[in-house]
Amino acid sequence: MKKIAIIGAGISGLFIANLFKRNSNYRITVYEKNSMINLEEGYGIQLSVNSVKLLNKIGFDKFQNDKKFNPDKIKFYSIKSLNKICDLNISDFNLEDSKYTTLKRSDLVKFLKTDLEKLIKTNHSISNISQENQKIQLTFENNENFECDYLIISDGVFSKSKNLISNNQNQPKYNNTLAIRGMIPITTNNIDKKSISLFLGSNFHNVIYPVTQNEDLNFIAIMKYNLSFSEQKNYSLFNDDNFIKKILDSIPQESKKFFDQIKGLKIFPVFVSDSFFKIKNNNIHLIGDAFFAFPPSFAQGASQSIEGAYELFDNIKNNTENKFFKNRVRKTKMVNRRSKINQFTFHLSNPLLKFIRDISLKRLLKNKQFLESYIGKIYKS
Repeated sequence: MKKIAIIGAGISGLFIANLFKRNSNYRITVYEKNSMINLEEGYGIQLSVNSVKLLNKIGFDKFQNDKKFNPDKIKFYSIKSLNKICDLNISDFNLEDSKYTTLKRSDLVKFLKTDLEKLIKTNHSISNISQENQKIQLTFENNENFECDYLIISDGVFSKSKNLISNNQNQPKYNNTLAIRGMIPITTNNIDKKSISLFLGSNFHNVIYPVTQNEDLNFIAIMKYNLSFSEQKNYSLFNDDNFIKKILDSIPQESKKFFDQIKGLKIFPVFVSDSFFKIKNNNIHLIGDAFFAFPPSFAQGASQSIEGAYELFDNIKNNTENKFFKNRVRKTKMVNRRSKINQFTFHLSNPLLKFIRDISLKRLLKNKQFLESYIGKIYKS
């Protein structure tokens, strides 16, 4: 029986743990540095068909219907005029048992950890990773040691495990954007409660969508904002009332009506990857944001974490783990390009370019060949 250690109890780590748990050839242990798994409420995520199809392999199709939502459309609006530009029928990419899904991140994590409680060790922060005689040796800050055959690193964009292996050579970069998250009441006027609403503005866009049938709506805005290096590292800054007021004062006037209603507002800097780190040892692998973190403009962060985790599981099971990195890089580059294109397009400020963008969106989102190439290649993998 092969021993597998998984560092990080986020979506990708918990999902791959569920996959291996169902295979008697492997014994898994999940290590989480925090004292408990983060089940913070009010944090919505979107799952496209590619990831829902994979989640169904571990019973997601039986997950409570009142804890998730299946929007049919993404509706594009101008922030300035609040007029609808066009819409995208994302339900066209749905399968009979796998549909585009929105839900709270906390509810997905609760689902993923349900059968793993005895396999998760909290308060385990990694301090050293080494290899001896084909075995991987892990040492934790509490002086506990563990020997395994495979190490799967899924501890996020600021992965400590990845830094230990790479000697801090592969650091994420600030994306010159801030993310603003919260929830707005479902009673908010002039918001479609059945679709994903995407508002486009100058150096700013925000997205509002339901995460259940009857609860409040998820809100996230992405705002272009320059931070100094010291500000990027100052985590307390994003809890400072003066800084938060400064950010909120620079929100486009047309969007401020939403901010007046936001509950649980949080602001944080967006960090992304700009390169890939290839580990020479085929028994050590990165997944999720530890592998690569995207700009949040294509709503594929969670879906790609799930997809990458499944690919790695399948490769290890079939003894083809040497193929994982190359194949995952190919798909990741595809998603990353689209994420960057989306962010650039969503944040246009020149009136002429915005006019051309809006006309192009109306045409392209009706073009089946374009949609199959731009979206279908991602959703249908």
